[in-house]
Amino acid sequence: MTDMTEGGSSRASAPEKDLLETTSRRSTGTRRGGGDPSARGRTTIADGVVEKIAGLAARDVLGVHAMGSGISRTFGAVRDRVPGGSKSVTRGVKAEVGEVQTALDLEIVVDYGVAIADVARDVRENVVAAVERMTGLEVVEVNIAVSDVKLPDEEDEEPETRLQ
Repeated sequence: MTDMTEGGSSRASAPEKDLLETTSRRSTGTRRGGGDPSARGRTTIADGVVEKIAGLAARDVLGVHAMGSGISRTFGAVRDRVPGGSKSVTRGVKAEVGEVQTALDLEIVVDYGVAIADVARDVRENVVAAVERMTGLEVVEVNIAVSDVKLPDEEDEEPETRLQ
């Protein structure tokens, strides 16, 4: 408790004086909250975020014609044509995200004539690099299912735009 004297000055009682000295020493020597600021709190990443990153990374690989099964691509093509609809970059991608790790399942359509094993390897490498760089999560597995081969004389169900 602080006592006010007649002259307007303040005088602290003995216990308060010790508290004030301790407080002033503490504020000048260390930061508030203690510890590394980057370790305060936690960050969570939604499955959809990882799915978008993986979908874009997979589509960027030469030899990947499209993502998803025939049915999902057909429904996606209809949805994309609806005014206000947007292209789903997560089509053909399923992510399971934990606190520090993630696992991915991809379904792709490859172009005819490419070496499927090479395309799958390139997709894995590109997806792992992109997801780990952007999220900091460890990618423990990338399972790839090749659901179709795009033949040169087949018409596209939907035009795929490739980011390069």
